[in-house]
Amino acid sequence: MFLGTHQPRLDDKGRLFLPAKFREKLAGGLVMTRGHERCLFVYPVADFERIVAEMSTTPTSNKAVRNFQRVLLSGASDEIPDKQGRVTIPALLREYAGLTRECVVLGVGNRLEIWDAEAWAAQLAASEDDYADTEQEVIPGGSF
Repeated sequence: MFLGTHQPRLDDKGRLFLPAKFREKLAGGLVMTRGHERCLFVYPVADFERIVAEMSTTPTSNKAVRNFQRVLLSGASDEIPDKQGRVTIPALLREYAGLTRECVVLGVGNRLEIWDAEAWAAQLAASEDDYADTEQEVIPGGSF
């Protein structure tokens, strides 16, 4: 499980140090792709393969399904971290997420999210009031 907030920096070559606590789980490879709210989603390869398999059961006759698959999969990039735990973020994805030097890596359960630091601060500020009001709608049974 991925948890926590980390603040690595993007280097001049578009590389990011993965937080040390996540490196072992991602050492065999990862897939990064466009996420929601202009962040990047990062999954271990096996988890992403399961997502793709689940998506293959959805009807491509549905326009929303086709559009979702196009956006998610056309931006996907499989990467292998180097021996120092760095991963290169392709230019397409850096541009999509508006990544600058200062980044935030969030552990959100089954995936990581990579955000530009300013974009994450704005997103968090905009979401905090909603967070307090949605427990029962987000967590079945509301027993959090």
